[in-house]
Amino acid sequence: MKLPTWAFPVCLLSPLITCAQSISPEIRVDQLGYYPLGKKVAVVLGDNKSTGFYIIDLSDRDTVFQGRLGNQMKSSYSSLNTRMADFSSLRRPGRFAVLVPGLGQSYPFQIEPGVHRSLTIGSLKGFYYQRASMPLDAACAGRWARPAGHPDTAVLIHPSAATSLRPAGTRIHCPGGWYDAGDYNKYIVNSGITMGTLLSAYEDFPSYFDSLDTHIPESGNLIADILDEILYNLRWMLSMQDPDDGGVYNKCTNAAFDGMVMPGITKLPRYVVAKGTAAALDFAAVMAQAARVFSRFQKQLPGLTDSCLRASVRAWQWAKRNPSLPYDQFAMNREFKPEITTGGYGDFHFTDEWFWAASELFITTSDPKYYPALEEGFGDSLSVPSWNNVYALGCYTLLRFDHQWRKNHEHESLRIRDKLVAMADNFLQRATYNAFGTVMGQSRMDFIWGSNSVAANQGILLVNAYLVTKDKKYMQAALVNLEYLMGRNATGYCFVTGMGAKSPLHPHHRPSVADGIPDPVPGLMVGGPNPGMQDHCHYDYTDPERAYIDFDGAYASNEIAINWNAPLVYLAAATEALQYEAGFSKKGK
Repeated sequence: MKLPTWAFPVCLLSPLITCAQSISPEIRVDQLGYYPLGKKVAVVLGDNKSTGFYIIDLSDRDTVFQGRLGNQMKSSYSSLNTRMADFSSLRRPGRFAVLVPGLGQSYPFQIEPGVHRSLTIGSLKGFYYQRASMPLDAACAGRWARPAGHPDTAVLIHPSAATSLRPAGTRIHCPGGWYDAGDYNKYIVNSGITMGTLLSAYEDFPSYFDSLDTHIPESGNLIADILDEILYNLRWMLSMQDPDDGGVYNKCTNAAFDGMVMPGITKLPRYVVAKGTAAALDFAAVMAQAARVFSRFQKQLPGLTDSCLRASVRAWQWAKRNPSLPYDQFAMNREFKPEITTGGYGDFHFTDEWFWAASELFITTSDPKYYPALEEGFGDSLSVPSWNNVYALGCYTLLRFDHQWRKNHEHESLRIRDKLVAMADNFLQRATYNAFGTVMGQSRMDFIWGSNSVAANQGILLVNAYLVTKDKKYMQAALVNLEYLMGRNATGYCFVTGMGAKSPLHPHHRPSVADGIPDPVPGLMVGGPNPGMQDHCHYDYTDPERAYIDFDGAYASNEIAINWNAPLVYLAAATEALQYEAGFSKKGK
């Protein structure tokens, strides 16, 4: 092809294209790839003098696109300078790389429909690898097969949770569920946002998930794999409700964290610990939503919907009797022994939990008695959800079922919609000033513990803005945040184990450390840049958008967690399910 005069001398063209180029870490791309009709942008770092870039077809080293680099931008949250390489008009499928004279070429990437399908499958299957109390067999787990750990069939009532009917030391059954993160404990509050996000993913994209095979033991049983995975944790959650009063224990845990060993190696006592308002309301919300979702499967799962709804109502009633009971682990340890030093997930503010639980119960039951709790929350501010702020989950549900309640409450319905769209518009406006062109990184506050879940949850909010407006600009912005997670970021990492060309090899994840397998358990998203660096490890960079290190001791940036994987599943699935509707791909040949 003819090259422009601004490129470089024609005599240099042949060796540039025909010889293998070194991989340049200064060129950041979505390491999985791009949709044929979607925007395609790479980010080039540094102050190099090149003005042009090329796209190389890696099958024959032919140049298939040439373009100019954009103007230099200074990042607000590091010392980096960036320029954009936009090749959106390249639509042919294939395997490519970005080449910048003087720098080298990027990691390879694909252009094809369904380019994030492997990510959707892998991130959802990540939950299978987190299952407690069952062996992972080689047929489904491959190299990461392992024996069962933590049967949790003789869990002790901790003194903080004791009642006259269940005194301290009583043994109960609460097997199953997912290990929460890099540790081996199971927490109701963090399961709450995780389950709500996954259930919402299915409610928004049921047809897509019905056709998705993740090769788990239950695959092919006429229930979507995502629902089979949800069921595994749902049944554990049900076991965490006190049958006598309807309260919900905060967690099932060791007294202290296990060492870096495989699950089941240690035989330390396991406890269910304390009850609290946040746990009860998160539980109530999940059970009400689950009752709604699983109502489609009465034949396959007889009685489950009724059980979930009864459990939800009982937890709500307990919370009404205990409206402001926090889980305060420090205070608890002053009063009860043994001391519990595992993750607290202590939450002292419950307005968001009341709103979410009321939303799910109101939509599932249509019972007006839950509406007053909604009214109290309509005026609250909207933010991307986190384990201790689940208000947005209630908003998403109310918008999803807007047709069901809007007729009698049109003002409130529009109020929620307007808040969502206004926040999405603010995301888009501020992204134009971002040196990486992403919504993620609009504020220093984006780079917190679990910052990658901030990126994914921002994407979910944008998907919801698209679902209520059908304006494709919101889906494009959501996709860009997915690209951030796949490598278009200041660190250059694709943040999901086993994905892309450069992904974490040493996550803070006990099985990945202890199993003796060089590659970590796949499909798990690490926390991401966190200038708080609470683990006190040595970080090569300490600025907000680069404060990340691939080291298994760096739990502040390199741990995995179920509440981070869940929004990744949602966001990846949304881009795949909506790729044709949003104009990223074209159906047919």
